[in-house]
Amino acid sequence: MKQTDQYILGIETSCDETAAAIIKNGREIVANVVASQIESHKRFGGVVPEIASRHHVEQLTIVFEEAMKQSKLGFEDISAIAVTEGPGLVGALLTGINAAKALAFSQGIPLIGVHHIAGHIYANRLITELEFPLLALVVSGGHTELVYMKDHASFEVIGETLDDAAGEAYDKVARTLGLPYPGGPHIDRLAHEGESNIDLPRAWLGEGSFDFSFSGLKSAVINTLHNAKQKGIEFEAKDVAASFQASVIDVLVTKTAQAVDKYEVKQLLLAGGVAANRGLRTALEERFSSRENLQLCIPPLSLCTDNAAMIAAAGSVLFEKGIRSDLALNANPGLELSSY
Repeated sequence: MKQTDQYILGIETSCDETAAAIIKNGREIVANVVASQIESHKRFGGVVPEIASRHHVEQLTIVFEEAMKQSKLGFEDISAIAVTEGPGLVGALLTGINAAKALAFSQGIPLIGVHHIAGHIYANRLITELEFPLLALVVSGGHTELVYMKDHASFEVIGETLDDAAGEAYDKVARTLGLPYPGGPHIDRLAHEGESNIDLPRAWLGEGSFDFSFSGLKSAVINTLHNAKQKGIEFEAKDVAASFQASVIDVLVTKTAQAVDKYEVKQLLLAGGVAANRGLRTALEERFSSRENLQLCIPPLSLCTDNAAMIAAAGSVLFEKGIRSDLALNANPGLELSSY
């Protein structure tokens, strides 16, 4: 082990995954452990905050000890502890933050609060080095954003959802179709079996806008199904899924392409839980993979959903910039994505 090696311990508990990871020199995954709660929340059709918090309390020590075991490192090797500060569920965030503060205090290790979305963006750095300027398309259950970056830890949100995030719309449409939680993977699977033969709206929000809106699309799907039922018409679930997904992807890819052209970026990063969507990944590859002077970066499925490796990767950049948090660090469920 070289003396100059940097090891960042990451902790992530913003929603319903309890995760711990250790990253070497900002880019190499040494250990990455995730405990999912999907089975616990499935019967409720969504994440129940109180249950999520209790599971984090039960699982956090287990995943942390497993990450340390996999890494074969001791506390003396850890350069800093990076933990998700927000956004997220306040109770869930607090479990990870309090555990991180306890470790930082007891072991005398620097503490770094990390923005959850910055983590999703920096998951891409675990695959390839970032080149600036770049554009990140962040698509998750709670966020749909276009983020422009001129340098490390420099974030400019140039477009965001005005209502439902894409992942949220997926879950609501899935519920209407009687599909289990989480709905996104089920909609994606059905979409590849069906045909996009139902006319559904695209919200462009005016010329030059990079903002998104999926509430109207979600409502259009629900109204279409209700009206058809009243008329005795039946739509195949796979065709509804295909038509809905086609509308979402059309808006996401078109607006992203416009932003890529305007900002003349070197890289386009896909980030967030919905980055695991096969239809979106394929559409982006078809649109951008052959473009000259533009590198399209799509993380593997294991780094799309919430994990602690991405938090440690983002924390590594902040550590190098001299950013530190004190023991007054608190959960911030509405934390804004800001530059450092």
